[in-house]
Order: sequence, then C-alpha cells, then structure tokens
Amino acid sequence: MAAQTEKMAVPTDAELLKAQADLWRHTLCYLTPMALRCAVELGIPTAIHGLGGTASPPDLIAALSLPQSKLSFLGRLLYQLATAGVFDTTDAGTTYRLNPISYLLVDGVHIDGDACQTAIVRVASSRYYVEAAFGLADWFRKDFDGPVPSPFEDLHGATIFDDSMALLDPEMDKLVHEAKASHNHMGIGLVLRQCHDLFQGLESLTDLCGGDGTTARAIVRAYPHINCTVLDLPKVIDKAPAEGVVKYVAGDIFHVVPPAQAVLLKSVLHLWSDEDCIKILAQCKKAIPPRGAGGKVIVIDIVLSSASGLMLETHHLVDMLKLVMTRGRQRDEKDWSDIFMKAGFSEYKIFKKVGARAVIEVYP
Repeated sequence: MAAQTEKMAVPTDAELLKAQADLWRHTLCYLTPMALRCAVELGIPTAIHGLGGTASPPDLIAALSLPQSKLSFLGRLLYQLATAGVFDTTDAGTTYRLNPISYLLVDGVHIDGDACQTAIVRVASSRYYVEAAFGLADWFRKDFDGPVPSPFEDLHGATIFDDSMALLDPEMDKLVHEAKASHNHMGIGLVLRQCHDLFQGLESLTDLCGGDGTTARAIVRAYPHINCTVLDLPKVIDKAPAEGVVKYVAGDIFHVVPPAQAVLLKSVLHLWSDEDCIKILAQCKKAIPPRGAGGKVIVIDIVLSSASGLMLETHHLVDMLKLVMTRGRQRDEKDWSDIFMKAGFSEYKIFKKVGARAVIEVYP
C-alpha cells in the first residue's frame, strides 16, 4: 500500500508575496559577490583606508581616478555592499566607512598573519569557479565510472592545487594558492593566544601542508621550545624562506609524515574524501608517539551543525564550495568521529571553537 503524503496547505496571499520577494533575493544574491569583486578590483577598501577610514562617493571617484559620469553608479554599488554588511554607511549613504569585513580587504594591512583576503574574493568569484557551479545540474545527471570527479574537475579537466591547474591557467593557479595561504594564515594568532593548553608540554610539531611556514613560524615565536617541521609538496617547499627557524620537508602526506609529538592539520582534510582522510590520518598516527608521551593530532576545521544563524549558513556555503571544487566536504561531529576511529585513533576532543572553525585534539 502506497504511503500517504501530507497535502500541503495553499499559501496565503501574504505568504506568496513574501515568497516572491524571497525568491528574488535568492535568485539575485549572486550579484553581491560580483559587486564585492568589483570593489576589490577597483581598490575601494584600500582607498577608503587611505582616506582615513571614511569616504564619500565623490572622494572615491577622485582617489581612484574614475570618470565623474560614474558617480551615481558608484553610489549604488557602495549602498548595495553596505546593505550586505561589507561597509558601514552614515548620513543616508553619503559616506562609507570600513568595518571588520572591508578591513580584511585592505591591501598591505597585516593582522594575525597575512590578513588581506582579497585573493579569496577574486578566486571564489572567478569564471572558473562560477562556470563549475553553473554546471551542477549536468554533473548530477552524469553517471561516472570509478571515483566521482568534482564539477570543477569534470568541466575544466584540472584539479585545484594540482599541477594540472597550473597548466590550465598559471595566473589562476597562483591566485588559488594565494587564497589558500590567506585563508590558512588568518586566525592562527587567535588560536595561539586562546589555546595555551593545546601546546602545553609539546616539544615538536609537524605542520602538514604548511606552505611557506607562516603558521609554523607563528608557533615558534609563541613557543620557542617547540621544534616545528613543515611538510608540503616539492614545488611549495622550493619557494619556502630559508630562515632557519622552521625545518622544511618536501613530500606527500599520503606516503610519509615527519615524526613529531604532534601533527597539525589546519584546513586540510576538508579538501579530501573520507577514504583519503583516513589514509592521511593513518600516516599521522604512525608519526606520533602514544598518548601517554603527548602524542596527538591537532585538526583545525569546520564542524557542521555546531553553529546557528548566519554562521551555520556560512558553514554550509563552504560545504557547497567543496562539493563544486573538490572531492572533499565539510563534516559534522559524527563524520569527524567516524574517520578518526577508522584511522585507528581512540578518542578526540573538540578543544575550542575559533570563529567559523573548531580546534580538535585527536589521540592515538
């Protein structure tokens, strides 16, 4: 006997009108990142910063050497971004000032590592990313043989952070790596200031996919007794600074992890499938001593369903980004627990939530 389905009540006139307005908002919200990209490419946040943190549209027309004929259009762009929370506005839109969001888009400003996030805006709104998202429906209809590629891989024939991306577009590959670096570096200072117990008693640490060593150097500055090693691909390590503070090792996280008391995986595992994460974590487990000797893996990543409101929406938007761009995903606490246990670990603890991400200690 077929299951009975609940009949949906006919919406009221008021509900339909509100639904239509909501549909407009959902359909047109792609224009906000396009407006944000325009502001970044024009250098508007940097110009406002140069003008003392507050500026009017005429001020910006002069500072950016834009045609006077674009004054009213610029005002509309700025007002939309202020409505979206990117800028603060005073005097009914006659002046705009930087807020924490737009401050992150000022060139040359460094807080907590490499704070400027303009590369992230430019990458996420690039034609490569947008075209991959446009192809989602076609991707869902395809039945792939073997491992399922991401929509990005399927459309462009390349994988981000891979040599194939450099062959597709060297400039885009460079920008993707810049975006990854700025994403990873942001927040490490806060972790170091608020998570003292995380590093208590550690004598050595390996930072997997640690890039140019910015995070490792920050750890050494805060805790000079910790010997830090960075593991990354040869093409990344070849460009690392030779300052002698951090040891750099070229290698592959799937094959060997330099031994240390702790291994750090900061914004790494969300790029990989569950199966690949288990392989990576298994290599980490081989590299650390038993728990009684201080052995642990430190994972810094999003935990889905651990937030509410706009932060929850942000978490799931990032998960959609991973769906479109990679074979990885964001995970809820059960998902994290499953891959930790399957990799041979005995226990884990969500140490602290820092912004959109959580700090997780995983014990052998």
